[in-house]
Amino acid sequence: MGSFSVWHWLIVLVIVLLIFGTKKLRNVGQDLGGAVKGFKDGMKDAGAPDQKAETPPPEKVGGQTIDVEVKEKTKS
Repeated sequence: MGSFSVWHWLIVLVIVLLIFGTKKLRNVGQDLGGAVKGFKDGMKDAGAPDQKAETPPPEKVGGQTIDVEVKEKTKS
């Protein structure tokens, strides 16, 4: 393949454009770019340490600290 000149590659490019058309090739390029971007974002998310859900600090009402945790909702 190293023996092909620039003219050979230009002819191949013209044939590919004639077969697929520019719109189809543009769509394929956008899909490929979106896939690569999604992969990079996924790799960034996988490398980041897990963030644990932080509990909000207890609220102060009328000078008193109220710290309540709801475990189960019951019907009255």
